[in-house]
Amino acid sequence: MSKKRNLSQILAFSLMGISCLLVIGSVVFIISYIIVHGAGGINWEFLSQLPKKRGIEGGIFSAILGTFYLMVGVVVFALPVGLLAAIYLQEYARQGRIVRLINLSIVNLAGVPSIVYGLFGLSFFVLMMKMGSSLLAASLTLSCLVLPVVVTAAREALAAVPNSFREASLALGATKWQTIRRVVLPQAYPGIITGIILAVSRAAGETAPILVTGTAFTAILPRSPLDQFNALPYHLYVVATQVPGIPPEIKWATALVLLGLVLLFNLTAIIMRARLRAFKKKWS
Repeated sequence: MSKKRNLSQILAFSLMGISCLLVIGSVVFIISYIIVHGAGGINWEFLSQLPKKRGIEGGIFSAILGTFYLMVGVVVFALPVGLLAAIYLQEYARQGRIVRLINLSIVNLAGVPSIVYGLFGLSFFVLMMKMGSSLLAASLTLSCLVLPVVVTAAREALAAVPNSFREASLALGATKWQTIRRVVLPQAYPGIITGIILAVSRAAGETAPILVTGTAFTAILPRSPLDQFNALPYHLYVVATQVPGIPPEIKWATALVLLGLVLLFNLTAIIMRARLRAFKKKWS
């Protein structure tokens, strides 16, 4: 019996190890392939100039700046709503049928395809709210897309704070809101910030929602939230599928910049989480 158990344990660990190696190997291969084919096309002119001749010449500065504006808009709109919703659901709402229904809805929204959010943004923000095809409409659409991720990450971070912290604060005479603001939230900040940055990094790589709500292959920089804009995912889509005769290194260089931007967001999340945890341990 023990031999069978040891054999099944060895087999299970072997399968898990092989699966892990396959995943890591695939990621390393994809990143290496993009770096090899795209590194030669990246230089200062490519990063600082505006696109010319439909991207055949010039650079991708308008796409980089448009992506930055888009991410700022996502943080501005998604962060307050998602954080306040998470605080209410975790700290104030009574657990019951309605809360379970809300939780189920949040989980389902996280799995909705991004093109569905794009069609919603087109019908609601662009047409009904008369924002037009603009940076504002695209930011609000992407905010709706990442909102379930922000709410879920913030709720998990709040739930990880021990109840003894809340009870001690209330026993000292603090109100419910004072307890949340001064005790619970500082303890939950690492998880909340990590979830927000990961949500923003996901939004940075989305193409379908912004394709129908605000992007345009243009070298003109947006001057207001109601202007159209260019973004790295859309720029990559255009140069890879819509522009004949474009040099291959331009496609791969654009993909490498987009990949680097997403990896930078993820690395920022890891560093901020580590520093906040170290700060908590120092003052706890």
